[in-house]
Amino acid sequence: MTYTIPELDTISRQLLSLERPKKAKMLVVDDEPDNLDLLYRTFRRDFQVLKAESGVHALEVLAAEGEVAVIISDQRMPEMKGTEFLSRTVPQFPDTMRIILTGFTDVEDLVEAINSGQVYKYITKPWNPDELKAVVQRAAETYELLKQRTEELQRSQAQTALLSTIVCTTQEATTVETCLEPLAVAFGKTFHADGCILQLVEGDALAASQGTFSVEGAIANWLAQDSLTKAAIAARKMEVAVDIPSDSNLASAEHYTSSGTQAHLIVPVVYRDTVLAVLSLQWKKPCTLREDELVLLHLSAQQVAIALHGMSC
Repeated sequence: MTYTIPELDTISRQLLSLERPKKAKMLVVDDEPDNLDLLYRTFRRDFQVLKAESGVHALEVLAAEGEVAVIISDQRMPEMKGTEFLSRTVPQFPDTMRIILTGFTDVEDLVEAINSGQVYKYITKPWNPDELKAVVQRAAETYELLKQRTEELQRSQAQTALLSTIVCTTQEATTVETCLEPLAVAFGKTFHADGCILQLVEGDALAASQGTFSVEGAIANWLAQDSLTKAAIAARKMEVAVDIPSDSNLASAEHYTSSGTQAHLIVPVVYRDTVLAVLSLQWKKPCTLREDELVLLHLSAQQVAIALHGMSC
């Protein structure tokens, strides 16, 4: 089957409707409380600002909070210099932009840090607030660009891996049933689902054969009781619920409440208007799939349909 652009656009808008602009995270590190508070007040409107009074504490903050867009660190601090602290953040957070504040001339340390990619920019104390804001804004924009490129590469690799898995699995499988489990695992992992079910359909009714994936072990199969699944099979179209607890038509369904599923996307695997299987992707939080992921789902489902039809002939 084919999804028209308006249909994909509608589903995409549903999936993205829950996204809210979030402030980028910034970590400011300085052993002087006044400077730390000043940095916090300067950037709190535009960033989610985390504070640390030493390099050691800053590493603990990063371990708890994860990646930040920008780090501003003083150079001269007890226990650990700023350049040493920043160098320790590079392996785990290569895309983070690092800015060093220095009140003295330590050319050797700064040049080495900048040349090795550990520091994006250095600012001398006392700093000009407007200059610092401008530097941080450019750093945040650079970080976003790097993240976009990294995510694009990861998406391309994931798409290639999924399509390759579909081809290899269906070529090596001896029966239709034996390919269901590895395909469910591939789809579940590619789309970061908490659970995935690929179940055969016969005569518009769910058959017994299925393959499953779950990040928490066994997964209950309640698709036979699910209204979205029935609608997807009947209409031969992808169905989605992005926030089940807030959907009055679905929130009271026992299978959703008992499983903790908060988002469900069901894709009919269709060959020449015949539903051969359904692919169920389940998340325990609101779903925020992008449009390119929806297109990948559609294309992958078509590939699976062709493969299942060929194996059943």
